[in-house]
Amino acid sequence: METMTSHRRPKLAVVFALLAVSGGLTAAYSVGAAPDQSTFQEAATVSMAHNHGSGSSSSVPAAQLELRLSMRTLWAQHMEWTRLAIVDFASGSAGFDTTAGRLLQDQADIGDAIKPFYGDAAGARLTTLLQTHITEFVGLFQAAKAQDAAGLETAKTAVYANAREIADFLAAANPQSWKQDEMRSMMKEHIDQTISYGSAELNGRYAEGIATYDLAEQHMLMMADDLSDVIINAFPGRFR
Repeated sequence: METMTSHRRPKLAVVFALLAVSGGLTAAYSVGAAPDQSTFQEAATVSMAHNHGSGSSSSVPAAQLELRLSMRTLWAQHMEWTRLAIVDFASGSAGFDTTAGRLLQDQADIGDAIKPFYGDAAGARLTTLLQTHITEFVGLFQAAKAQDAAGLETAKTAVYANAREIADFLAAANPQSWKQDEMRSMMKEHIDQTISYGSAELNGRYAEGIATYDLAEQHMLMMADDLSDVIINAFPGRFR
């Protein structure tokens, strides 16, 4: 796997400000609906223009904007289908298996998205890690719904261990841009938030679950932007 060049990662405050400028991505689409591409493109343009030190989208190469839009869409779908799968599971919907299948497909799509840069093996590895992330969360929520305390603790251990594997994979790909401790912290926050809004859904605390999901979605979109930034800086010749 190739190593990315040194790159200053965006501050969280800047990213969240950009999300606010874009009109609030969390309001752009409802759970289960496709993300509004025009809203995503607006946010991507604003963010890229900021990184270029310009307020004009004309300074943003089309290839860079395309990558950022693609990453935002894929990771927003990760959040969207995870949320819908949890809702289906909590309600006992017969649609759960179909929703879970769509969620697993999104993880394959994410793996495919990095293959042009890091190769087929790296893309396949990321897909495997992300699909494991999903299936182990299913086990966690099954234990929670069954009130199986021992099973829940075992599942939590597995979920957090997988999150560290994902973090370590990303850190190894981008050692100068993504430090291992930073990536582990970011992945832990994602797990904490998913458990929080999932538990709220299972226990009927719907408003709490939605509020936490909104935060989790913003956090994931920040990570999507960060991934785009690192790829663009690592392979500048492909994005001029």
